[in-house]
Amino acid sequence: MTSTAVTRYHPLARTLHWLLALGIVGNFALGLYMSDLPFSPARLQYFSWHKWAGVGVLAFSAMRLLTRLMSPPPALPQAIEVAMPGWQKRAHHATHVALYALFFAVPLTGWAYSSAAGFPIVLFGLLPLPDFVPVSEALADVLKETHELTAFAMAALVLLHVAGALKHQVIDRDGLLSRMGFGR
Repeated sequence: MTSTAVTRYHPLARTLHWLLALGIVGNFALGLYMSDLPFSPARLQYFSWHKWAGVGVLAFSAMRLLTRLMSPPPALPQAIEVAMPGWQKRAHHATHVALYALFFAVPLTGWAYSSAAGFPIVLFGLLPLPDFVPVSEALADVLKETHELTAFAMAALVLLHVAGALKHQVIDRDGLLSRMGFGR
């Protein structure tokens, strides 16, 4: 099958997909890097950047969800639909649903953790965002763990998503990856 037989996602959906991909991967890497650093001004700056990027991921996620609701994804090409085993279709849909849930859960648990720990988020050092949970050391401990677990769950699903896309590109050679591309 050639890539010309594949219906593409809406251009805004494709743009938001790749912005979210960059934001999620970059922020996950920053989170891993900064978590083991000793207390220092640099570590505090990294935490600020991590929070700002998390707010960006949350905003792009909201835009992506709205875009998806207003312009649903194109149907799988008939040849792929017929060739794909049922378990792959279920995995495809379950992975997307779980990713969308985590697009919101990860930054919101991070924001709640920051609030509970008593460290407000001041976007770009200018705009203080509201705290939506009270300061509580016990709650902060639970939210920190929840934020980390959801972030690692999202990283695992992102890897699964990438593996599926690469399988379609390299093994199946069915042009499915072109649905999210920008070229011809």
